Amino acid sequence: MGNHSQFVAIRRELHQIPELGFQEFKTQAYLLNAIQALPQERLEIKTWKTGIFVKVKGTAPTKLIGYRADIDGLPIVEETDLPYVSTHPTQMHACGHDFHMSIAFGVLTSVVNTPIKDDMLFIFQPAEEGPGGAEPMLKSDIMKAWMPDMIFALHIAPEYPVGTIAIKPGLLFANTSELFIDLKGKGGHAAYPHETNDMVVAACSLVAQLQTIVSRNINPLDSAVVTIGKITGGTVQNVIAETARLEGTMRTLSSESMVKIKERVQSLVKGIEVGYNCECSINFGSGYYQVYNEEQLTEEFMGFVQNQNEVQLHMCTEAMTGEDFGYMLKDIPGFMFWLGVNSPYGLHHSKLNPNEDAIDVAISMIANYLQFKGNQ
Repeated sequence: MGNHSQFVAIRRELHQIPELGFQEFKTQAYLLNAIQALPQERLEIKTWKTGIFVKVKGTAPTKLIGYRADIDGLPIVEETDLPYVSTHPTQMHACGHDFHMSIAFGVLTSVVNTPIKDDMLFIFQPAEEGPGGAEPMLKSDIMKAWMPDMIFALHIAPEYPVGTIAIKPGLLFANTSELFIDLKGKGGHAAYPHETNDMVVAACSLVAQLQTIVSRNINPLDSAVVTIGKITGGTVQNVIAETARLEGTMRTLSSESMVKIKERVQSLVKGIEVGYNCECSINFGSGYYQVYNEEQLTEEFMGFVQNQNEVQLHMCTEAMTGEDFGYMLKDIPGFMFWLGVNSPYGLHHSKLNPNEDAIDVAISMIANYLQFKGNQ
């Protein structure tokens, strides 16, 4: 286990330089430097925006196996007291992408040193947290030329102990969409409400109406979430607000329900425009397609994990989290699994501190899986 300590060190160095989507310049440079230090005979390296593709030539390839790691951080002020705390004050690897990168590099190192029969494509993908790097990367000329026959990825899971691999065939993560609604009315003095169109009142009414979508328009046997997480409006306590803005998120377990929710949002907003004599605009922001694990490959992987001593298999349920890896799984058969990292703080928390023992566990397990899968 100790021989993997270099990958823990890499994780700590990456943890110090979190960068937002499509701004991962230091991260890309760091990864390229590490990849270029490996033996190059069987490697082909190509960059795409702030991402990286690394193709590893197999000994007698019959297929191309893809493995994806996301590389961006979040706009969160880190509140851990770690010696390797983020050096970018308003940014943090609060979703474990530093783990994802160091594990991917560890697996790449293993495949370079212990060749497998099949070709491999390692994808270091930017902008998972937004605005979404998977979909444009998938459409890039590089990936069109290097389209994997199968692809897989992992995501850290703070709630599971180290050594747990949690997965299920079929739907794993939800369809997600951002939601931004701007309302514009007529401001004025608080003493003369009849001369204004108050957007704080309109916004409050709209928030209440949006809560009826899940309860009254979605099949109770389906699952959906509409959350307004932020509301802003007005300037001062004695002036009626001319504008207001709602910011939220929508999540569904079926793509059909997402279409239905968006239609209902548009209808309710039209009603607010008429009822409150105002103008509204809707922006659905970035949306992610569901993560759907292909049954046959997932069950084969689950069978493999059950025979490994270092890890335990856990059959999980689907989650309302979003992941843009769903776009890749839409076009390429494959799967994603949760990697237990045993942290008391959850994903996107300013005190997230995953257990680094999980890095060695994951590298070892995935390297073994590739020896199994890549030599079939």
